[in-house]
Amino acid sequence: MVTRSASEVAFSVEELDPRRHDRAGFDCGVEPLNRYLRTLAAQHRTKGIATTFVLVDTDRPATILGYYSLSAAALAFEQLTDADRKGLPSYPIPAVRIGRLAIARVHRGQHLGELLLANAVKRVLLTRTTLGVFALLVEAKDAPAEAFYRKYGFRLCDPQTRQFYLPLGHE
Repeated sequence: MVTRSASEVAFSVEELDPRRHDRAGFDCGVEPLNRYLRTLAAQHRTKGIATTFVLVDTDRPATILGYYSLSAAALAFEQLTDADRKGLPSYPIPAVRIGRLAIARVHRGQHLGELLLANAVKRVLLTRTTLGVFALLVEAKDAPAEAFYRKYGFRLCDPQTRQFYLPLGHE
């Protein structure tokens, strides 16, 4: 998927390809997120645990500007708001988890996090044609991340873990 920013740089979000994308050159400033991309993301894809998508500038497709990972998940019925519970079965609700979302330090402040989040939502909505998915889940690692997700309509479902969910296109 190729998108254009205000400055007309062409971005592409692609599935991580360890032979093509420079994982070692990525630095978001958070070592566990760097380490995941460098050492675990490809293994998780092979084992069916998670799939990682990378944001690249189409003029420099090996350089990773940011990434996110998606995996299957379930949301406890009790963690939904009263309004969201209406009409749903009272057992775990199907969801997709954004396990990680990171932007390279040198690209912070360019709204690339929003671009990746929008891409993740669009990608998950496309899966709904073949797979039941009610919501997108995420755990905010800190207060700024919590504010980021709240800004885009995510709802708190577990204050102890800062887990949030975003209902996807239902009434």
